[in-house]
Amino acid sequence: MRKGPLVDRAPGLSVRLKLTLSYAAFLLVAGALLLAVVWVFLLRYVPPTAFEYSTGGFRPGPFFPGRDDLIRAFAPAAAWAMVALLAFGLLGGWVLAGRMLSPLRRITSATRKVADGTLSHRIELEGRRDEFRELADSFDAMLSRLEAHDAEQRRFAANASHELRTPLAITQTLLEVADADPGRDATDLIERLRVVNGRAIELTQALLLLSRVEQGSFAREAVDLSLLVEEAVETLLPLAEANEVVLSATGDEAPTMGSHTLLLQLTTNLVHNAIVHNLPNGGSVLIGTRADRDTAVLTVENTGERVSPQLASTLVEPFQRGSHRVRQGHAGVGLGLAIVRSITQAHGGRLELTPLETGGLLVEVRLPRHDPSSPASAQVTGKSK
Repeated sequence: MRKGPLVDRAPGLSVRLKLTLSYAAFLLVAGALLLAVVWVFLLRYVPPTAFEYSTGGFRPGPFFPGRDDLIRAFAPAAAWAMVALLAFGLLGGWVLAGRMLSPLRRITSATRKVADGTLSHRIELEGRRDEFRELADSFDAMLSRLEAHDAEQRRFAANASHELRTPLAITQTLLEVADADPGRDATDLIERLRVVNGRAIELTQALLLLSRVEQGSFAREAVDLSLLVEEAVETLLPLAEANEVVLSATGDEAPTMGSHTLLLQLTTNLVHNAIVHNLPNGGSVLIGTRADRDTAVLTVENTGERVSPQLASTLVEPFQRGSHRVRQGHAGVGLGLAIVRSITQAHGGRLELTPLETGGLLVEVRLPRHDPSSPASAQVTGKSK
């Protein structure tokens, strides 16, 4: 992790010192304005020299001080008052700026701890809501999301390493057995290596796809979910027939905006998952699409063993295969529904898994509906081409 400042800057005055100087300067300016008001509205109307009043009029005398006398008497006091204002402004401004910047120091301390890798730290700034409290709360919320994302990435990396290690370990064992028995027929070894290597390739491709989806690096275009269902059914129909599963696709147009490739992968994963997690024979899969007011909806419903709500909530996690029956030869890599969830979230949609009372699962994907006639949709479509 990179430490130290991101930008090499020359040292400067602290914010606290700048605020202190600002407060002191404000007091000095206010004092100077007050003295100016005294001059403008009072002293300038006093005669410059002293006079004594008598019935015969004004004549010079020692009894009434003039303007010059008042200035000589008032100037030292005003100067000392300005010095006192300056001292009070500096001291009071320093204390006040320190109190005001105290939350900022806590936020700065938290950012340094985060820079050192401590994502579990929280500011938890007390007090009523103001700009600093909103900043601290937003920072805490960001740390919570980062910590959860970091934990998910660590868990995903650990699971991926474990899953990739399994085929590599099997390959190593098969090669060691073949090396120990050179006269053994290599046909069985080659077949097993082909299966293990195919599983490793499938897992690697799934991991790459998942990483691509999470980065959001894909172009968007107008897509009709009903057409994707037709493509997925046509592709997986041989698999369904081989496993005695009946595929039924019904529905209306369901336009949305997104990646045709990724949404086809989403649809294919759902249909494939519904086929391999089904009854031993005589099972069925019902795929439907519809367009609601603001969403395009894709539903995939399959028969099978009963799934508990607790298990259903974990099936979208990476490498979670569940405990229900999986057809022989279709164990998969445990990333099918995880990829579906990531693609759905990347397209601004929502994924729901509902266990059926009679057994099986109902999966519903809701994506933002695309209106080709709207100017915004036309602009997005133009940008994606």
